[in-house]
Amino acid sequence: MKSLLINPVLNKEIKLRFRSFKSFLGVFFYLFALGGIAIGFILMNTVFSYNASAIFRPEQSRTMFMVLSFVQMALILFMTPGLTSGVISGERERQTLNILLTTPQSSTSIILSKLISSIAYLLLMMVASLPLYSIVFLFGGVSPALLGATFGLYFITMLAIGSIGILFSTLIRKTIIATIITYGITLFFTAGTAILTMIGMQFVNFQNLNQTSVMPYITSMFNPFIILLASFEEGVTNEINSMSGIEFSLITGFVLSFLLISFICLFISIKKLRPKMKAKKELPEGE
Repeated sequence: MKSLLINPVLNKEIKLRFRSFKSFLGVFFYLFALGGIAIGFILMNTVFSYNASAIFRPEQSRTMFMVLSFVQMALILFMTPGLTSGVISGERERQTLNILLTTPQSSTSIILSKLISSIAYLLLMMVASLPLYSIVFLFGGVSPALLGATFGLYFITMLAIGSIGILFSTLIRKTIIATIITYGITLFFTAGTAILTMIGMQFVNFQNLNQTSVMPYITSMFNPFIILLASFEEGVTNEINSMSGIEFSLITGFVLSFLLISFICLFISIKKLRPKMKAKKELPEGE
């Protein structure tokens, strides 16, 4: 187990991720965007508010936390495919994959190292954004448990989308094609499932009040934004459960389904990393 987590491949990937100027520039613009949104929200509700008292209330602090959380989830969904969809295909295009496969490192070690190094960079951004979230605790309205649950959803989402990116990076030779497919699947998990959820809810509303449909539950279970909203507003979960007739927790279903997706994608990536070499047929003597 130690060799899977501490190995030359992981050390190299970590150094390449964190020693480049582009990485720190990415963290800077990431925090700049979140900080600008947080400060702008506070100014809109205080200095530029029509309210004479211009007091930033706890309910406004909770709204700001929700806005920051949705923006951060969108940034994670945007960056994760770009960081993971080229980790194996990029090695193949640089003609270094064959050299990597000749090392003593196992396929499991290589795949996990690529995934961990990519997620580590995203985790750095998440940790760096914690001082911005401290503004919320300054004004109140949000509990530390809700913050922990939100960051847990971030991690599960990064793990699943990152595993999908590595899968297509392993199966497809061209990085650009693997990236497009990964972004397409990510778009389906966000916009596609949201549209299907609304269609399913409208279908239930047009039917008899006693009739239910599992479609809203299944589609919303794969949408990170709906799950994030459900963690803030319990009424969202109750509404979807009543329409689907399923009492199982929507957030728990999201966690289990995304962990299953991660496991399946990583398993296939490990199996497909090393090509199966066909055994050469022995030629008869004299030929």
